[in-house]
Amino acid sequence: MTSPRTLATSLMSLTTAALFALCSAGQATAAPASPDTKDVAGVSSMALADTTGADYWTPERMRSAIPADVLAKKAVDRQQSSPAILPEQAKVPETKIQGSAPQIQTKANASESPVSHIGKVFFTLGGTNYVCSANSVASANRNTVSTAGHCLNEGPGAFATKFTFVPAYLNGSAPYGKWTAKALYAPTQWSSSGSMEYDTGFAVVSQLNGRNLADVVGASGVSFNAARGLAYKAFGYPAASPFNGESLKSCSGTATNDPYNPQFNSQGIPCNMTGGSSGGPWFIGTSSSGYQNSVNSYGYGSNSTKMYGPYWGSVIQQAYNAASSAP
Repeated sequence: MTSPRTLATSLMSLTTAALFALCSAGQATAAPASPDTKDVAGVSSMALADTTGADYWTPERMRSAIPADVLAKKAVDRQQSSPAILPEQAKVPETKIQGSAPQIQTKANASESPVSHIGKVFFTLGGTNYVCSANSVASANRNTVSTAGHCLNEGPGAFATKFTFVPAYLNGSAPYGKWTAKALYAPTQWSSSGSMEYDTGFAVVSQLNGRNLADVVGASGVSFNAARGLAYKAFGYPAASPFNGESLKSCSGTATNDPYNPQFNSQGIPCNMTGGSSGGPWFIGTSSSGYQNSVNSYGYGSNSTKMYGPYWGSVIQQAYNAASSAP
């Protein structure tokens, strides 16, 4: 979910932001993941024994995967406090809009050429195949991918299996290959209670053909504890109607607080991207070369005009640190 107004607002004044550039990714300090599902220092992780994800995700399975926004909707429904927002209005449109013609203005989104480090993630939960968006981020292990928490853990519940990242996906193609995750990380606040405030997760992928992900597609620097109300450009692969998930879209705008559920502590930008764009990166500034500072998380209703993303503070930074320094 994202929107397309390009605000030409430059912002490299991040005040309290903790910036992790490509060259400084090695500064992350965290213990490597345990081979079992564990909650350590506020971070839940799970090692994935099945490394056959790439073979599983055929072009047909990739195209038929369901947008994972249905998982986020469950968390929104549980937590929302505003009586003005009905359960059926919460979250972006996924299967609900099939067979109908929602009045979404596609001009609110910009079409983008593929970006090497941004792609789609495919995974299985409860026997169902899902799809989200994701991004390669700077890390000590050079194999870390960011996405939404609901794109790798039910929140609360099980972690995903067959989690596979396809960077620069376009019309079923995988120009940089399919990268299978060997471990998944999320804040315990997400994995234990599905708190929308912490809807972010990180995956560590295995090398492909002896090479690290960041060395093949690049990686974005990340920022934590930045000022609120910044200008962002967000990317994703919306798959629910009127989009088809086969190409990259973007949205741009200045972030404002969620007025309906302030307890989520999230911010939104003008955007009408639909299901499938969850987990796509938010970059500070006006291009994909900025620091990543959030992900697409949720919206309200099939005609939603804003995409909301979690505030990346110290809790999410802790999950990043654990993933980025894992072997």
